[in-house]
Amino acid sequence: MVLIQSQYEWATKVAASIMERTPKLYEGEGYNGKWSYDYGVILKGFAKLWKITGEAQYFQYIRDNMDHFIQDDGTIRGYRQEEYNIDHINNGKLLFVLYSETGEEKYKQAAALLRDQLRSHPRTSEGAFWHKQVYPHQIWLDGLYMGAPFYLEYLLNFEQDGDIEDVTRQFILCERHTKDEQTGLLFHAWDEKREQPWADGVTGLSPNFWGRSLGWYVMALADVLELLPANHQDRGELIRILNDTLAALRKVQDPHTGVWYQVVNEGSRKGNYLEASASSMIVYAIAKGLRLNLLSSEWFDVLDQAYAGLIDEFILETKEGWVNLNKNCQVAGLGGSSRRDGTYAYYISEPIITNDQKGLGAFLQASTEYENLNRPTR
Repeated sequence: MVLIQSQYEWATKVAASIMERTPKLYEGEGYNGKWSYDYGVILKGFAKLWKITGEAQYFQYIRDNMDHFIQDDGTIRGYRQEEYNIDHINNGKLLFVLYSETGEEKYKQAAALLRDQLRSHPRTSEGAFWHKQVYPHQIWLDGLYMGAPFYLEYLLNFEQDGDIEDVTRQFILCERHTKDEQTGLLFHAWDEKREQPWADGVTGLSPNFWGRSLGWYVMALADVLELLPANHQDRGELIRILNDTLAALRKVQDPHTGVWYQVVNEGSRKGNYLEASASSMIVYAIAKGLRLNLLSSEWFDVLDQAYAGLIDEFILETKEGWVNLNKNCQVAGLGGSSRRDGTYAYYISEPIITNDQKGLGAFLQASTEYENLNRPTR
């Protein structure tokens, strides 16, 4: 296995590669200037790296990319609240650091605009946010990462009397409705009305355990637990959910490479493949869970194998010194105009690409956490 020798080696390498290849994330292939949640995954990694290194170039990269969208009056180019798309909240996480560092009101106003979406965002009967207005009555694991950490940070910064329980409730309801009791894994999505073609008519569940959706969920848990007040009534429950979900993922970790498959519990099935973005997200959650003392020390060995696996299995350096992250699922979802049915055949049919922004962002975040982790003396 590859041993990581110097601190921040891979975090700084991948950050440099991203800045040189895509100085403007929104001009990347397929983005065309749209307000896409992918940028937030990348830029959150830059925020973490800037915080621990103090390198001004990382903060500037965040500001340059966000300032393309954040207008002087606090409106957001390309954002439409009436779409009620939880994905559109994700980039808002960068607004807190931008406002804190610059004091510019436009960042606070833009954050308030996104917060306002959550006030009227449609919900299930129990209060869980729909994934999108066009995906009614549905909880997707992905949505927890997109909305919950921003929501909590906004409440802590600007609404001290806000209902933090509304944030923790999202995770509790999601686990309640998507958890498979036999494996402990969470299905990709749940339809409260049992109306979607992909949904089981009795349970409302989609039929498979998609790696990246589980990755989004455990990342979101780690991020929220970092911010959640120590005395909050639901903190213990969220820690349990994180531990239980990671324990279930540990059981399906590939024993040879240390990473995870596209459909995590079908490692031996024809067509399945080891997938970079999900593996990076799970590594991030484990590393952060250890840093925050949310996981026991036995997880260090699991983490070391998994992180070495990320490098061995997915990373290729070019002759220019750029980092390529291979084997990323480009996108996967359920329903919609393409009638994505959630079957095994569907998940392995989506394009596999190099340097997907979601994967690169997750790898940058995972590397920053891993390379900054203090280890117990032995």
